[in-house]
Amino acid sequence: MVAAPARLVVEHTDGPARAGRLITPHGEVPTPAFMAVGTQGTVKALDPSDLRAVGAGMILGNTYHLYLRPGLEVVEAHGGLHGLMAWDGPILTDSGGFQGFSLRRMRTITEDGIVFTSHIDGSEHSFTPEVTVRHQERLGADIAMVLDWCPALPATPQTLALAVERTTLWARRAQAARSRPDQAVFGIVQGGTDAEMRRASAREITAVGFDGYAIGGLSVGETKAEMYGAASLTAALLPDDRPRYLMGVGSPEDLVECVSLGLDMFDCVLPTRVARNGSLYTPEGRINIEASRFRSMARPLQEDCDCLACTSFTAAYLSHLARSGEVLGLRLASIHNLRFVLRLMESMRRAIAAGELSAFRDEFLARYAPTDEGVRREQRRRWLASRR
Repeated sequence: MVAAPARLVVEHTDGPARAGRLITPHGEVPTPAFMAVGTQGTVKALDPSDLRAVGAGMILGNTYHLYLRPGLEVVEAHGGLHGLMAWDGPILTDSGGFQGFSLRRMRTITEDGIVFTSHIDGSEHSFTPEVTVRHQERLGADIAMVLDWCPALPATPQTLALAVERTTLWARRAQAARSRPDQAVFGIVQGGTDAEMRRASAREITAVGFDGYAIGGLSVGETKAEMYGAASLTAALLPDDRPRYLMGVGSPEDLVECVSLGLDMFDCVLPTRVARNGSLYTPEGRINIEASRFRSMARPLQEDCDCLACTSFTAAYLSHLARSGEVLGLRLASIHNLRFVLRLMESMRRAIAAGELSAFRDEFLARYAPTDEGVRREQRRRWLASRR
């Protein structure tokens, strides 16, 4: 018997917010859900037992990177990405569309798709809508994403219109190319922060008829206020009975705001990336564990946290590991940040079920101090520059 593709069961609502279960061939994922990013078949510094311990339900892999290395033949020889990673839970794979944004100097976008110059050896590779569907079917992901064009913001109206037009064309071609009945495919809505473009894209993509829908093209240069506005508008245009996935968003304050807007799924490298730089989440905001105040703190970083870093070690030890460049420090910091985010999602699910999400949101945001937006945008600019 062939497994059915992923589907969402909504169990509770609280205003626009929803809580439920995403049912996939490899298990159920409580929603709203945050996906840890395993771009190259690994969540950096962590193994599957670490991921299970922090409560990870679904992992995200990247088709572009896995296609280049280790290659689809190697993945297939392991029985798919699940076998390669030794991960028996659900997996979602990106199509490579984000690399069309992040590797802007190493790609050419045409009407047919995206042509990449490999960042590994300079070879050329064509990613069309049909090719990306076939690649993800070979990877064996539970959920596959269609190829889309994600323009950097701010963008001209002409660029946004062309991105919406091609994303729709590619979505239709991707849907026609599907051959795995057990793999869900999600369409992606583009349009930047332009309300009319978002409406047009949502209307066109939902008309194709996908198993779920993603909001792409946000957290790519716009302000938080612009992101929240576009996410809220788009979420309201998507079908109530299908998963709604906001791509590439994962800071704690953004998760709280966007769950409140009716989004079900999120992914972001941020929790593990900042962990590797010594930044750890606390209920008051991100802290630098290398700061002098932690060097002799003989108690856990967060007393009520149940992660390995907080239940077994002191903040002073974490500070020592970070300042010494020890690999264990990277692992423990990544465990803590992922657990912080996943506990946050658990808390929001409970709040939605109780009809108390608004109070939870207000209490969380009153206590949590976000990273300064100017600093955040500069950090992103530097990261993108490093990718070119």
